Amino acid sequence: MTTEDITTPIAQTPNTTELNFSQSDTLTLGVELELQLVSRMDGDLQRGATELLALIERREHRGDFKPEITESMIEVSTGIHRRCDTLLDELNAARATLVEQADRLNLLVCGGGAHPFQHWADRKIFDTPRFHQLNTLYGYLAKQFTVFGQHIHVGCPSGDEALFLLHGLSRFIPHFITLSAASPYYQGVDTAFDTSRLNAISAFPLSGRAPMVKRWADFIAYYDNMKSYGVIGSMKDFYWDIRPKPEFGTVEIRICDTPLTIERAAALAALAQTVCRYLLIERPFVIDESLYAVYTYNRFQAARFGFDGCIIDPQTKERRSLRDDLADTLEKLAPHAAELETTDLLKSLWQSVEAGNHAQWMRNAYQRNRSFGDLVWEQAQLWRGPH
Repeated sequence: MTTEDITTPIAQTPNTTELNFSQSDTLTLGVELELQLVSRMDGDLQRGATELLALIERREHRGDFKPEITESMIEVSTGIHRRCDTLLDELNAARATLVEQADRLNLLVCGGGAHPFQHWADRKIFDTPRFHQLNTLYGYLAKQFTVFGQHIHVGCPSGDEALFLLHGLSRFIPHFITLSAASPYYQGVDTAFDTSRLNAISAFPLSGRAPMVKRWADFIAYYDNMKSYGVIGSMKDFYWDIRPKPEFGTVEIRICDTPLTIERAAALAALAQTVCRYLLIERPFVIDESLYAVYTYNRFQAARFGFDGCIIDPQTKERRSLRDDLADTLEKLAPHAAELETTDLLKSLWQSVEAGNHAQWMRNAYQRNRSFGDLVWEQAQLWRGPH
């Protein structure tokens, strides 16, 4: 292999239709969850994705199960839903399948944005050409990418609408970060962040925010230009917090940690659907570069301090606590939540402001026994749900 083979993006099969935006019904939903496979003995991450996927594929099941970059991860994704209650039903069914088959392999499954004490050097890359090339290209970063996120897809009828929502959603990224945060510990240390996962992702090129492109034709030109430089090989090389997904006809929110429960995952999807309806109907602000003036600052505040973070409104320049801004946001969303029947799910998110997000739950659980193994065990029991 030459140096050029290593430093250039992964070769892709030529596809002239890659950026044709597939039309989807507005505000339809889909969710992807990256989950941890852990040992019952000590709570450390454990290899097992290959065997677990083989067991699942032998049986009828709801949900789609796929490998991720290392053998200690598995991804479950839903179909397309118009309503959050049916989305939650599918997640329940997928969880039941996953837990049942993991039990056969003596594995536990849990949520959380990062494993509390695993060491990246112990990880094994899942055996696919793409994952091996990523390992070659990114070195130790590939194994450090053993972090776990929730991706939320919202349907769009056109690429132009997807880009409008992408930029509009940027205003609410601190809310999604804080409400999903579940990775305060990393490699056996309290990081002082509510989500340490974002720091791992930020190390990758083309992470962070998307460029200010408003029309799909201009996005195609941007994409072709980046490809001509050899910076990207496909849309998969963009690790943005929010990105368009043309083959699905969606805008994809990628900023969330995987929550500790599927109920929280469904509630975050409900928030995404409701915010998108608010943006499309009310058009509350102008889409321009000013939206990103304090984007990185607000993103850091949410990741570091959670609800106690201090964010700045990019339009008014007002500085306020994230807790207060979330309260105002949910009030503005209330009429749209009523139309979408997401009110109860959004209320559950607001209740976490008083009870604490999942990062706080993890800190509380660790303090009870001062054992990371016990913490992971409790995370796995929480993931299993009522039983």
